[in-house]
Amino acid sequence: MGIQVERQFGSVKFASFIIVSTLLTTTLEFLSLIMFYPVGLNYIAMGPSPLIFSMLYQYSRIVPSAYNFRIFGVPLNSKSALYLLATQMAISRLPSSAAVAFIGIFAGQIYRSDLANLKAYRVPPSVVNFSTRFLLPLVGSLRPPRRSNRALPDDLRSLRTQNDEVVTTARTTSATVTPRLRSPDIADGDTNGHETGPSVVREWVNELTGRAERASTGIRVPSEAEIVQLTSMFPDVQRDVVVGALQRSPNIEVAVETLLSSQN
Repeated sequence: MGIQVERQFGSVKFASFIIVSTLLTTTLEFLSLIMFYPVGLNYIAMGPSPLIFSMLYQYSRIVPSAYNFRIFGVPLNSKSALYLLATQMAISRLPSSAAVAFIGIFAGQIYRSDLANLKAYRVPPSVVNFSTRFLLPLVGSLRPPRRSNRALPDDLRSLRTQNDEVVTTARTTSATVTPRLRSPDIADGDTNGHETGPSVVREWVNELTGRAERASTGIRVPSEAEIVQLTSMFPDVQRDVVVGALQRSPNIEVAVETLLSSQN
């Protein structure tokens, strides 16, 4: 729940909301003990319970539900489980827990209604800079891991995990690009990609088409499937332009970006 609210608010506003809600709920708890002591409210459950219910109110107002469903005709959604846990928390230690739930929800309503311009408060920049410089390294890196978008059959992944190029959507520099080309020494009949020795016919075709010369000079030799794929994506671009873009690019994704930038 807190992660969803922080994504909607942003980190600075979420931290400001926590500070305001903590101070507001503490004040309301103190006033509740003074006002309702004669009716039996002589203690307040400790812990961040008021802050949780204040956050729950923001969650109910700004975070949409992902899906809806019914159980025995009762309409529910993806947020119903959190509301059920909050209800259990509110009735766990009556009357103190119910008072805590009411105070937290009331504090969340005050913050959202902007009664005293509380929504405009932000953590000072000095505190943000201090937290970014000294506290953030203690938490760790927040950058997501680099994921691969390879689409290989399961039987080939175990055979080609060491030799396959990991194709990602991230842009790579020319210094780090090491494209793997299909060797001309692999015979066509070997479907598993094992090297079976040079083919005389393939060498003769490579000499006629100039592929052997281009491969020796470091120019990438695009496959026919890549040429057909880009030609279908860019029907207005000539074939030689498509082939040139593939030759100058380490993979087909960079070639697509090159053709798009040239059209713009």
